[in-house]
Amino acid sequence: MAWLRERGGRAAGLAVVAGAVLALTACGSGGSAEGDAGDRESKYKRVIEDPHPRPADVIEAAGAPTGAVRAGDGSLLLTYDAGNVEDDEGPAATAWRIVGPDGRTVAEHAEHADAEATRPAFKGVSGGFVRVPPGEGTEGAYALDVRGKRHEVVVTETPLRVRPDDVLLAELEPTLVYRPATRTVAPPAGVPDDAIGLAVDEGGTVWSLEQHLTEDPDRVVWQRDGRTLGSTTVPESYAGGALAARGGTVALALTRDEGVRGLLVTTDGGERWRTVVAGDIPWKDLKRGSELFVLEVLADGRLLVGEEGGRYWLAADRTNSAFHALKTPAAFTSLTVDGTTLYGITDATTATYDLVRGEGLWISTDGGHEWQRHDQRG
Repeated sequence: MAWLRERGGRAAGLAVVAGAVLALTACGSGGSAEGDAGDRESKYKRVIEDPHPRPADVIEAAGAPTGAVRAGDGSLLLTYDAGNVEDDEGPAATAWRIVGPDGRTVAEHAEHADAEATRPAFKGVSGGFVRVPPGEGTEGAYALDVRGKRHEVVVTETPLRVRPDDVLLAELEPTLVYRPATRTVAPPAGVPDDAIGLAVDEGGTVWSLEQHLTEDPDRVVWQRDGRTLGSTTVPESYAGGALAARGGTVALALTRDEGVRGLLVTTDGGERWRTVVAGDIPWKDLKRGSELFVLEVLADGRLLVGEEGGRYWLAADRTNSAFHALKTPAAFTSLTVDGTTLYGITDATTATYDLVRGEGLWISTDGGHEWQRHDQRG
């Protein structure tokens, strides 16, 4: 599961998605905002300065969501942000909207905000959505059910032994998991002190990347129920980067000179690992650095790789031995996965009054062959 990219300090299944697709408009190339640009600017300013903005107004001003996550029943929660265009300080507005499996809006909420504040981000879980704590610690975490009702969560510093269906809520500083059954947020038990990356699969196995202060190579360690099951060494001359686990596949980005140059992959629980450093992905052409590298695993074990704001490649099957480049209807600023559904967002990279070409949320349920744009009008 992903919320739209969380790397660095960052910004989902599938039988149920068919109903939501009814709310999508036909695939197209998109376009710029209609109407007078000055009129849009004045509306935008009114929205971010309004102490009690309407969700629909914030959503219209934002133009595209900042995140899209899916609950277990197929409901989508979309988050929106309208920031101050003239400065990185000043007024702003945020909103979220929950769209049911049938494509209809069931709940929405908006707030006046400060441009410097951390924007709300959520993860989809079996019973709804849980807010990711906005900073260090667990303050600010809460749950929303699929009707939009807010629920308090139990916050504890006592480590939890990760179980199936637990969700990795925050990767590092601090590392937190969320247990939907009890609405509990806690650190996971047994994570190595020198872990610099973490992933939790649907079976409850915790995969961590260890980096030592010595010249020893990086290692991938996997644990279940707080006990170490095994480990493997990152190939010589590489360091470990992004880590992802889902659908029986675990993959680690292999970095060199601050760029990603391949993958370390297992599809059998860590019994056998292989490196992917050639083939259909032009690794040497990846120029955006490891921090902007996208690594996702579909529910069927296929890998999606690429660069934020750049190109993406999807594996043909769960062997992850052959990849094809995705054709996208617009230039995506972010791309994530939930189940086997792809969610691409086209947005401006900085706050602006005007919309970019194709702005909005695009969804594909067939591996990127066909895309449909979400109609955000409620």
